[in-house]
Amino acid sequence: MRKAMSLALLLLVAMFCNAQMADPVKFKSHLKTGSTAEAEIVFDGKIAHGWHVYSTNLGSDGPIEASFHVDKKDGVELVGKLTPRGHEISMMDNMFGMKLRFFENSVQFVQKVKFTKPTYTLKAYLEYGACNDEMCMPPTQVNAHFSGKSPAIDGKVAADEKSADDVAETLKAGGLDSSMVKAGAVDSVAIADSAAAPQLDNAEVQKLWTPVIKELAKFDKPVSNSLLYIFLAGLVGGFLALFTPCVWPIIPMTVSFFLKRNKDRKKAIREAITYGVSIVVIYVALGLIVSLLFGASALNALSTNAIFNILFCLLLVVFAASFFGAFEITLPSSWSNKIDQKSDETSGVLSIFLMAFTLSLVSFSCTGPIIGFLLVAVASEGSIVAPTIGMLGFAVALAIPFALFAMFPTLLKSAPKSGGWMNVLKVVLGFIELAFALKFLSVADLAYGWHILDRETFLALWIAIFSLLGLYLLGIFNFPHDDENRRTNVPQFFLALGSLAFAFYMIPGLWGAPLKAVSAFAPPMNTQDFNLYKNEVHPRFKDFEAGMAAARLEGKPVMIDFTGFGCVNCRKMEAAVWTDAKVADMLNNKYVLISLYVDDKTPLPEQITVTDTDGTQRTLRTVGDKWSYLQRHKFGSNTQPMYILLDNEGKPLTGSRSYDEDINEYMDFLKVGLDNYNK
Repeated sequence: MRKAMSLALLLLVAMFCNAQMADPVKFKSHLKTGSTAEAEIVFDGKIAHGWHVYSTNLGSDGPIEASFHVDKKDGVELVGKLTPRGHEISMMDNMFGMKLRFFENSVQFVQKVKFTKPTYTLKAYLEYGACNDEMCMPPTQVNAHFSGKSPAIDGKVAADEKSADDVAETLKAGGLDSSMVKAGAVDSVAIADSAAAPQLDNAEVQKLWTPVIKELAKFDKPVSNSLLYIFLAGLVGGFLALFTPCVWPIIPMTVSFFLKRNKDRKKAIREAITYGVSIVVIYVALGLIVSLLFGASALNALSTNAIFNILFCLLLVVFAASFFGAFEITLPSSWSNKIDQKSDETSGVLSIFLMAFTLSLVSFSCTGPIIGFLLVAVASEGSIVAPTIGMLGFAVALAIPFALFAMFPTLLKSAPKSGGWMNVLKVVLGFIELAFALKFLSVADLAYGWHILDRETFLALWIAIFSLLGLYLLGIFNFPHDDENRRTNVPQFFLALGSLAFAFYMIPGLWGAPLKAVSAFAPPMNTQDFNLYKNEVHPRFKDFEAGMAAARLEGKPVMIDFTGFGCVNCRKMEAAVWTDAKVADMLNNKYVLISLYVDDKTPLPEQITVTDTDGTQRTLRTVGDKWSYLQRHKFGSNTQPMYILLDNEGKPLTGSRSYDEDINEYMDFLKVGLDNYNK
């Protein structure tokens, strides 16, 4: 028992650990040669659980694709394009609106080459993108530097290469650099923007690039991740199950049993607490079983897999019908009878544990749909410990009353009595499960492109569901298992008021209103056929130094937005948070917003060699490389989105912020930064 509780505590402690620097993919490169003039450059990658690496040729509108780049080559030519090998997964992505291909656990990329001279030199690199469900890595490079004697030479390619060298000599004689011709001119728009922006001298630029990792750490507080919310969701589910007709009436009987069979009240309390701990162990074991059956990668795939989401939808519809009174989901009575018999034949802790197991079985008709819904919801989070954490929260809520009433028996007299209100609670839960079933159906609809559940259709169904819930709570209609003389009491009236108000709140969404309260559940705005709402925030600068110089002249603080063209959660934040009128006003008028795209492929005028935070030498080739290095070097992080508020000297005004769609907290974040700047 102690081991089980220790494991649970360790899991809870692990929830609050948040590492700044992520390194989820490990690549190794080698040159595979034979007796012919052809060879293969092979990149072998190991991918951490929950992460995936995108494949090749995804298109410019997608995330960062795997690609092969050459810095310098002599005596060797490329043959074909970079080729992926391994178990490639193809899946519809809701944010990009396209099918993406990626790899989990491991991947191999191969680039074929041909030797054209007796000796060869090749300096190249693989660039790839990696994401999980919460964050993305910036474009990451794997060097491939090889030189030596060629095993054989391809005569035709050697002749072509000689011709190319002759052309290069001709260009050089004319005063042109052939490398500039191959690379292309620098973007004229970027040159114009840079020239128009205020300029900083070298000393000021160096000061702005000075690391502020320690200063930022003083502001930043440990941030609980999604596992805390899963635990709280389980806790809420457990308290809801507590008040169902299958559980609540059992509490006084069980507590009385422990108090009557033990003359020593301390022993009775001890047994009741053991009973509660047994409930926790049983349900946590259920969560562990789900985790072990699926594994991290399978749980991660559930969030977007169409077939699983259709099954989840049907499962929740069945659970809702059960709560509406169409039928009862029960386990075979022989199971509970056998367990009950075993508990009578044994004694001590084992007897109490078997009693708790009997409770789990006989209450399944009420707890089963809640447990099923909870497991379905947390499984789609993609975390291997999520089902266990969810069941821990559920079990703790279910176990608390048994220990509490055993320690304070007089509380039983003031506890609410069983009655028709419990059936009302079941129906309310049925409506909620029906609403969430549509969420899972929406994922499948987007994956297959059926377009039967676009945003306005989804909202119309939710409006109907919550309107019917409000009318039910007002007593307008009943279900088969309700009392014929059911009357609306005061709590039901306020619940009905809230449900109807929520339904009315969603009506403007039919014409494109953002509806922040349901943005996490409804289909994306791009599925809306008719949209009257337009309120977007655009960054004033996409260059760090230019934006900082402008902010200094205007006397305004700066918000740095580390983002990426292929960052899904960055787009979610812009759609769900930046469109809020108050947030938009702050970003447009109170701050100078600088968005730095870490996957910007614009070549730098000159390549820069730097020593990275891990001590390795790295070559910065593109604008995105530069901003990615800035994020690591100055702020000690490498994931997006990341939002940082700075004063005009480049010092942090408050802690950093990442993906979190809580608008109120985002406003507090902006206000604290502005207040500290004004001080």
